[in-house]
Amino acid sequence: MAASGTALAGLAAFGLFCVGCATGGTGTRDEGPAGSQPAAQVSPRSTPTGTAPAVRRVDVVRLLKADPKVGKEVRDVLEPCAGEAYPVDTSYGSMTGGRSADVLVNVMSCADAVGIGTYVYRAREDGSYENVFMVEVPAVYGTIDRGDLVVTTQVYRAEDPVTNPSGSEVVTYRWTDERFTEHDRVHNDFSPPVDETDGDLPLQSEPGERPEPSGN
Repeated sequence: MAASGTALAGLAAFGLFCVGCATGGTGTRDEGPAGSQPAAQVSPRSTPTGTAPAVRRVDVVRLLKADPKVGKEVRDVLEPCAGEAYPVDTSYGSMTGGRSADVLVNVMSCADAVGIGTYVYRAREDGSYENVFMVEVPAVYGTIDRGDLVVTTQVYRAEDPVTNPSGSEVVTYRWTDERFTEHDRVHNDFSPPVDETDGDLPLQSEPGERPEPSGN
């Protein structure tokens, strides 16, 4: 009977050891000291990987008008379309790794809400903002996607209406060596409307043609 008791105790210890190994890379150390709660009730803790940058609201219209890099044609349309609403969309997010959130601004025309310029501003240590990216071409729009800058440009044939582009160029930029560099490019061809006839019409933006960003 003594021998049987010893064997049962050994099997129990071996079973606890196996449960500890099944929880992950550190074996029984995941379970804590002997006598703690069963492994099925233990939940791994997640540790934060970083801190989101602070968001500071910016008067983007004033920022654009004071920026000598912004083209005159864009600055001329920075007037309210109706009431006090300016034709600008603003997003805040982390793209350049700064302490404060970067500012992404899209400027559109009042008449048809088509993008005419996309800009990224990075906060300096003194609180001012630096233009680190800009594209001024028709039908352009930028977004922030998980830390990347994604710029979409609509492609039009000569007779395409504004509401029906023939395709789009989607370029993903990533902050590398203190500047945005192209990371990925996708060209999309859209199906033409049923009443539209095929023809060899020139494209406003050819597939593979890169919008030329500027900035530091």
